[in-house]
Amino acid sequence: MRSHHSSSGRRMNWINYPSDVKSIFIRLEVNKKYAALDFDVQFKDPEILALVWEQLLEMKVVMEDTMGIKGDWQDDCYSPNGTRFCRIQWKKEPCSYFDTSQHEDIYAFLEDTLLKFDIFYQEFKEIVINLVH
Repeated sequence: MRSHHSSSGRRMNWINYPSDVKSIFIRLEVNKKYAALDFDVQFKDPEILALVWEQLLEMKVVMEDTMGIKGDWQDDCYSPNGTRFCRIQWKKEPCSYFDTSQHEDIYAFLEDTLLKFDIFYQEFKEIVINLVH
């Protein structure tokens, strides 16, 4: 992914994708069942969480058109410490990290999904930033 720049033109650390919002996280997840790109909204204040989630739902059609695949929109997730959060997840399954013959397909899925997500996020992140500041 080093050869790819963000759609904004800046160099990116794709593993630690910068959301520019303290309580929003973009995570790559690969295990023995699936590979996924997770967009986690983890505000401690339930009112801010609800506000940001509502705004994302209003942008759902645009986001999914840009991504080219539908995401799994989960508004009632809980972290191991019991904190509620919301997640949008784009998943490729079945696939396994432990099957080395699948590594190329997993990488291609994550690369494509992350680049498409970046196009959406760079276009609309200011809306989210303005909601929380």
